[in-house]
Amino acid sequence: MVEFKAQALEVIQTDKAAAPIGPYSQAIRAGGFVFVAGEKGIDPETNAMVSGGVAAETRQTLENVKNILEAAGSSIDKSVATIVYLTNIDDFGAMNAVYGEYFTANPPGRTTVGVTSLPAGAQVEITVTALA
Repeated sequence: MVEFKAQALEVIQTDKAAAPIGPYSQAIRAGGFVFVAGEKGIDPETNAMVSGGVAAETRQTLENVKNILEAAGSSIDKSVATIVYLTNIDDFGAMNAVYGEYFTANPPGRTTVGVTSLPAGAQVEITVTALA
């Protein structure tokens, strides 16, 4: 029989990333990991989606992720898994080019999924799991 001990969950919140648009946390630290919720290309200063297409949204999304991970005491370099959601899978190349700027060495495992729509009219959303 495997026994599990209750572990503390820590909510991570920073004003250097867009505020959640629903009842969820930007991230949760638990069990040696940081679980970043689906981030979008929302500028935390204006609370509006950045303009410029999927590349600009991907860049802002990953800046939000980077800032959340840093607020949790982690970093984007400690990412172990990501899930990318795209409303147009034809934008894969543009997203991938920007994504590659952030994950240069030992990139995390990744799944990319085409979806019909995303909250806030986003074209891209990214979730990240990283070592704490």
